[in-house]
Amino acid sequence: MATALTLQSLPLFPLGTVLFPGGVLPLRIFEVRYLDMISRCQRAGAPFGVVSLTQGQEVRRPGGDREAFATVGTLASISAFEQPQAGLMTIRALGQQRFRIRNSEQLRHGLWVADVEQIAADKAVPVPEDLQPTATALGTLIRKLQDQDRGAEALPIEQPLRLDDCAWVANRWCELLPMPVQLKQRLMELDNPLVRLELVTDVLARTGITG
Repeated sequence: MATALTLQSLPLFPLGTVLFPGGVLPLRIFEVRYLDMISRCQRAGAPFGVVSLTQGQEVRRPGGDREAFATVGTLASISAFEQPQAGLMTIRALGQQRFRIRNSEQLRHGLWVADVEQIAADKAVPVPEDLQPTATALGTLIRKLQDQDRGAEALPIEQPLRLDDCAWVANRWCELLPMPVQLKQRLMELDNPLVRLELVTDVLARTGITG
């Protein structure tokens, strides 16, 4: 049995959202703890970890609740970086491999770091015929977004499109649908991409997006 790849002292970015593998995450960064972290990651070409908050806020406030977060997250790599002014960074991050936190600690200046083990990437599973309407509806939505001429960087979908792959289709719908963060987290953690797509299809049917 292969040993899971591990990363030590991975810097974490707890957010009120869920990053899926293959997903796009634009961020505006102004907290000192994250300005330093992102600067270091950018210079080293290193990833950081995105984890979903279960308690607390994205921005620390005096007297606020202590931050707590899910134990499964996603590695994020920086694909675009700008510093329009002192004390502000804007980045575009791409979701990579999922990971599971083995242990974590908060450093004195507030940054969380963790030792993690990487979770195997989703297996490539073709979209079965009965779930094809879900993939077709996603393709239609992507074309509509493209027709709005917002520019490639604004489109929340990274090329190439993989409308024939269960995990890719399910992940993109999870990002686009207004689902509770807790549900998105549970779907992201699922090991079986076919089951994830089946559950997403049920959500789409209930909302009337697909029949």
